[in-house]
Amino acid sequence: MLASTVPFAHYGGVRILFLIGGWLSLLLAAIGVILPLLPTVPLVILAAFCFARSSPRLEAWLVSHPQVGPHIRAWRTRGAISRRGKRAALAAFLAGIVASLIFAPWPWPLAPMTAAAICLPWLWSRPDA
Repeated sequence: MLASTVPFAHYGGVRILFLIGGWLSLLLAAIGVILPLLPTVPLVILAAFCFARSSPRLEAWLVSHPQVGPHIRAWRTRGAISRRGKRAALAAFLAGIVASLIFAPWPWPLAPMTAAAICLPWLWSRPDA
């Protein structure tokens, strides 16, 4: 088979990078269960994306998982995010803004404010899962 007809993720090195990225995303998602400011579901969706390109078995495990599978399927089929997830993102942004206003010198609080101004309208424009 010619190299140009082989999807890039089938090459050994790239496949391993996607596998590492998937596990790293899952690790960060697990930490996000404990730390409220770290988004869990987007990291799990990223892990599913990485596993789809590196390990069909791990991707199938995530997609069929009773806790995170519905979120992945909703995102893949409709680009949908649960209303609860949207509220959690809003709360996390607000907590980050308040914390930066309290603890960070000016102009650093502008960073989470800018991120919220860019991300929240897009997030709330997504369909509800």
